[in-house]
Amino acid sequence: MKKIFLVFGLIAPAVLFGQLDRSIKPTPAKAPTINIKDSEVFTTENGITVILSENHKLPKVAFNLVMGNNPIPEGNKAGLSDLTGSLIMSGTTSRTKDVLDNEIDYIGATLNASKNNLFLSCLTKHMDKGLNIMSDVLMNANFPQTEFDRVKKQTESSLMTAKSDPGTMADNAERVVNFPNHPYGENMTEATLGNITLEDVNAYYRAIFTPQGSYLVVVGDITKEQVTKMVAQYFGAWKGNPAIMLPMGKGQFNQGNRVIFVKKPGAVQSVIQVSFPMDIVTGDKNQLPLNVLNGIFGGGGFGTRLMQNLREDKAYTYGCYSSLNVTENGSWLSIGGNFRNAVTDSAITQILFELDNITKGTVKDEELNLTKSSMAGGFARSLERPQTIAQFALNIIKNKLSKDYYQTYLQRLDAITKEDVLAMAKQYFTAQNCNIVVVGNEEVLERLKQFDADGRIELLDAFGQEVKDVKKADISKEKLIENYLLSVSNSTSMKEFGKKMKKVKAYEEKFELTMAQIPFPLTATKIWMTPNMEGQKIEGQGMVLQKTYFDGKAGASSSMQTGKVEMTAEELTAKTKSFGLFPEMNFATSGITYEIVGIENVKGVDAYVLKSNDGTAETFDYFDAKTFLKMKSLTIRKEGDQTSESGVNYSDYKAVEGFMFPHAMEMNMGGAVFSGKATTITLNGKVDLNSFK
Repeated sequence: MKKIFLVFGLIAPAVLFGQLDRSIKPTPAKAPTINIKDSEVFTTENGITVILSENHKLPKVAFNLVMGNNPIPEGNKAGLSDLTGSLIMSGTTSRTKDVLDNEIDYIGATLNASKNNLFLSCLTKHMDKGLNIMSDVLMNANFPQTEFDRVKKQTESSLMTAKSDPGTMADNAERVVNFPNHPYGENMTEATLGNITLEDVNAYYRAIFTPQGSYLVVVGDITKEQVTKMVAQYFGAWKGNPAIMLPMGKGQFNQGNRVIFVKKPGAVQSVIQVSFPMDIVTGDKNQLPLNVLNGIFGGGGFGTRLMQNLREDKAYTYGCYSSLNVTENGSWLSIGGNFRNAVTDSAITQILFELDNITKGTVKDEELNLTKSSMAGGFARSLERPQTIAQFALNIIKNKLSKDYYQTYLQRLDAITKEDVLAMAKQYFTAQNCNIVVVGNEEVLERLKQFDADGRIELLDAFGQEVKDVKKADISKEKLIENYLLSVSNSTSMKEFGKKMKKVKAYEEKFELTMAQIPFPLTATKIWMTPNMEGQKIEGQGMVLQKTYFDGKAGASSSMQTGKVEMTAEELTAKTKSFGLFPEMNFATSGITYEIVGIENVKGVDAYVLKSNDGTAETFDYFDAKTFLKMKSLTIRKEGDQTSESGVNYSDYKAVEGFMFPHAMEMNMGGAVFSGKATTITLNGKVDLNSFK
C-alpha cells in the first residue's frame, strides 16, 4: 500500500496540473531593482569629498584617498607621475623608509601609494595609528636622494625588460597611435627617465596631491561620527592648490586603416593589436549596451565571436580577445592576441572581418542572453564586497551619474535588445579606420602592406617612438670587425693586434651583479684560456647558483634547479665556431655566418649592427660608429615554436694591459635584469677550469 501512495504522489502533480511541456522555454523573471544603501557623503572645509560606506561585519576599515585631477602631459619627462608614485612611501620628514615599513607591519596594516592615491587598510582598533602614519606620508613625504637614485636605477632595469617584452611593446605603440598629444599616449623611455630630477618629483607631488577636488572613500567598521572626527584630526591641516583639470582630447580618429610595425628580431609569433579610439565617456547612456556588444564580440570567454573564429575554427591562436576601455579622459577598443608568423596576415583579415560582420546583422539570442547573464552574475557578486558600494558612490559623484545608476543596473541590462547591440556596433565599431599594431619578425612585414590605406607601414620602437629608416652601412662586415679589434686592443694595425693577442694566454673577470628583487649581490666569474677553453659561474651567499664550462672538446652546464646537463652536439659545434677572447677575430674562418644589417640609433648614438649565427643562436651586436667599441648584444635562441632572449649593454670601457674592456654591464636574462660592476679583470693570471665543472 505504501508503494501505491508513493507512485500516486509522484504522478499526481502531472495529472492534476497538466503535463509539463519541456519544449516551451520558461519566461525569465523581471530584473529586480537593487536595494543599495546610500553612502554617507560630506565635504570638508579644505575641499575633500568624504564617502562613507559602513559595514560592521568585520573589525576592519579602509581609507582610499584619490586625487581629483585629470592626467597631465609630461612631455620630455614622460614617466614622472609613475616614478613619483614609486617614491611616495620612501619616508617622511620624521620617519625613514625602514621606520615607516616597521610601524605599518607592527599594526598589521597595508599602506601603499600610486601616482594619484594613498590607500590604508587596518583593524578598527588601529585606525588612529594607521591614519597618523597615512597623514604623515601625505603631508610630509620627503623623497630622499638615495631612494630617488635607487628607484630610478630600478626603473632603468624595467625599461630594459620592456624592450624585450612584445606585449609591452604592442601596448606602448597602441597608446601612442590612438592618443597622440595626450597623456595616454606618453610612454616613459630611457631618455625621458634621464630627464627627471628629484626637484621634478617634489614639484609633481605638491601639484597633484592637494585636498581640493580629492575624494576620501571610507569603508568598514566605522561610524560617520568617527569619520568626521578623524578626517578633521588627520586631514584638516592638509593644504594645496586647486586640482589641475586640463582639457583632454578624445584621441585621433583615422581616415583609413594604419599599419604600425615594431621589430622583434627572431620572433616566431606576432603580437597583433587592432584598436581605435571611441567618442564615449564614463556614464554615457551607451556604455552598458556597448559593454554587452564587447562581451559578445571578444570580451567574454570561449564563446565570443573572436575566439570561435580565430581559435576554434582557424586554430590561429590560443586566445584572441577584445577589451573596451571607457574613461572620462579618453576611450578605445583593443583587440589582440599572439599568432604564428605564417598566419599573421590571415589573423588580421579575420579580425577585420569580425569587426565588419557584427555591424551587418543582429546577434543571436544565445549570444545576447549568455553575455547578459554573465554580466548580471558578475554585478551581483561584486555587491558582496563593501568596497563596491563605496566605489559606486565615488563613480556617481565623480562622473555625474544619476543617483539610481547602479540600483537600476540590472533592469537596464535586461532591457537591452539585439537591435540595441546592432546600433552600438554601427555607431562605434569600424573595420576601415583601425590602428593595426604588429610586433614581430621582419619576415611578416611585406604581407602587412595590404592592410594599410596608403600602403606605407609606420615603424615604431619598443616605446612607440618613430624609427627612422635604417641607414645602410658604409663599410664591409670585414672592415667593421677589423675596426672593432683595433679599437678594443688600442692597435694601429692588424699586425700589431696579432702580436698583442699572442701574448694573451688567459683571462679572468669578476663582476658584482645586483638586482632589485634580490636583497644580496651576486658574483659572476668568467675565464678563458688558450686555445679554446672557457668557464662561467654565478655565486651568491656562498653557493654556486649556476656554472658552465667548455674544455675544447666537451662541456656542460649546472644549476641548482637542473643539476648537470651535458652540452648537445649542436652546442659543442657552436663552441668550436665561436671561440677566443674576442670571438669576432675568427668569424671569417670558423664557419659562423654574419652580415651587417645597417646602422641604428642606440641612445642617441649611431651604431653598426652585425648579425651572426653559430647554428644555435642568432646574435645582434651593436658597435659605436665612431669608437667601434661594442655597445650592446642581443642573443635569440629558438626552441621549437618558442624563443628566448638575453641581452647585454656594455659601458665604462677601461684599459687593462693595453686592451679595452667594459667595466659596467646591464644584463637581461629572460626578463631578469642585473646591473654589473667589474671588481677585477686580469690578463695572464692563474685560472683553473676545474672549479667550473
